[in-house]
Amino acid sequence: MLRIALAQSNYHVGNLDFNKKIILDKIHQSINQNIDLLVFSELAICGYPPLDLLNYHHFIESCNQALAVIAVECKNISVIIGAPTMNPDINGKNLFNSAVLLQNGEIKAIRNKSLLPTYDIFDEYRWFEQNKSYQCVDVNGVKIALTICEDLWNIDADPLYTNWPMNELVKESPALMVNIAASPFDFNHEDERKNILRKNVSNYHLPLVYVNQVGANTDFVFDGGSLAMNADGSIVKELDYFKEDFLVVEFDETKKEFNKLETVVYPTPSKISKINNALVLGIKDYFGKSGFQKAIVGLSGGIDSAVVLALAANALGSENVHAVLMPSEFSSQHSIDDALSLVEKLKCTHEIISIADIFNRYEMALHDSFKGTSFNVAEENIQSRIRGNILMALSNKFGYILLNTSNKSELAVGYGTLYGDMCGGLSVIGDLYKTEVYQLANYINSNEEIIPFNTIQKAPSAELRPNQKDSDSLPEYDLLDAILFEYVENALGANAIIDKLQNAETVNRIIKMVNANEWKRNQFAPIIRVSSKSFGRGRRIPIVAKYN
Repeated sequence: MLRIALAQSNYHVGNLDFNKKIILDKIHQSINQNIDLLVFSELAICGYPPLDLLNYHHFIESCNQALAVIAVECKNISVIIGAPTMNPDINGKNLFNSAVLLQNGEIKAIRNKSLLPTYDIFDEYRWFEQNKSYQCVDVNGVKIALTICEDLWNIDADPLYTNWPMNELVKESPALMVNIAASPFDFNHEDERKNILRKNVSNYHLPLVYVNQVGANTDFVFDGGSLAMNADGSIVKELDYFKEDFLVVEFDETKKEFNKLETVVYPTPSKISKINNALVLGIKDYFGKSGFQKAIVGLSGGIDSAVVLALAANALGSENVHAVLMPSEFSSQHSIDDALSLVEKLKCTHEIISIADIFNRYEMALHDSFKGTSFNVAEENIQSRIRGNILMALSNKFGYILLNTSNKSELAVGYGTLYGDMCGGLSVIGDLYKTEVYQLANYINSNEEIIPFNTIQKAPSAELRPNQKDSDSLPEYDLLDAILFEYVENALGANAIIDKLQNAETVNRIIKMVNANEWKRNQFAPIIRVSSKSFGRGRRIPIVAKYN
């Protein structure tokens, strides 16, 4: 019987001392529990994704030194851990993305990642060489097919790659598959991931240990969900989601199956529940890992800023979140009342700074320059930029990080002011369409009314001119978001979208708006990714381009 521990940990990219302490603590814990094999996730030594830190020789040296220190502690246990390692061949990239087997106080074996993703948010071939040799590893006489994340993802009918690592490893008749991963969250990914893992155990008739990372690193959120799965596709034990976790399974090498006596499987949460947990974790780790404590939010009385404030209070504690109301002559009293009701409910600190006089001074200063023109988007944007300047001034003075409150629908069509309401160090809901923001607001209110009911019910408005509503400039959000989803997530062209949704004039107008505003999005804050196609790293469109 092989006792295997799954260590689902939250690593800090580049913070090798921090990561080393986490790893050593789990090793010592496992030794005390008579564990035979302890498994960590992909690139656990340095955290994922390290990006261009991998280009620095001294960074790789530091990773090697950390790995050597950890290896010394592995005299009475076998450990599988992810780390960058040097490619001994002068041909090709300098590094491999590796799974390292530590035994008897030394590095016993290194197995390298074969399939290097370069789609969506991934760009691993930028740094790593592809593995082309295959060999199982041995732990206490049990032969293990050891792979890394993407290596198991080439099993669908439309494969991305021309080689199949497990097809090679299975030739050695292993008793068990182990896959270490750094698989980022999106709200559809949990089901997709489990389906892929089940296809592997079914295809190769082998049980599987899968260890994923948890935690957030800037725009990436990792949800965990590590597991042990028998060859029949049944999950024997599953680790928690969005939390660090540690579980032990017993593997019977003669039967090639896990002991099912202590089955732990979590129920599948709703899409909006997963999004809520991902955003809270994203905020918490962005602040914690950056060394910041306090957030500032511009609170308008609208749905977007209300949701961001509630998420921030959950992630950081209400005492660490400061709300600023900045009414103008166009702000409605009910918006001010809603904002005050929310801060009272959350018990956040707040202040009110009117921008009416400041805006009037701008109008006076620009009177001659604007002579003969009508009030339009220029005056609207001045108000937004005044608010942005106030928030950034408070941020600079008191060390707050400004949380941006723009949603994905606005970002898509450019319905936002650069250097105004697009200011911020982190975008909390920039990967949520407006309709999803409303769903999240209702979820936050599941147990009690936190976000005022009026905020959810009233027609959305930027309140930058008299009686303004979003629907003056945009189609209703149900239609807008449906068009955007087909264009952004599904990458359909105008004709295909029109075939599905009709409304040819609206579809063409919205696609034109999306294409025309790439330059704005390119200057936007990092966005916490919760969908399969986020703006920023997940969608790379030329700024200076013309394609309809």
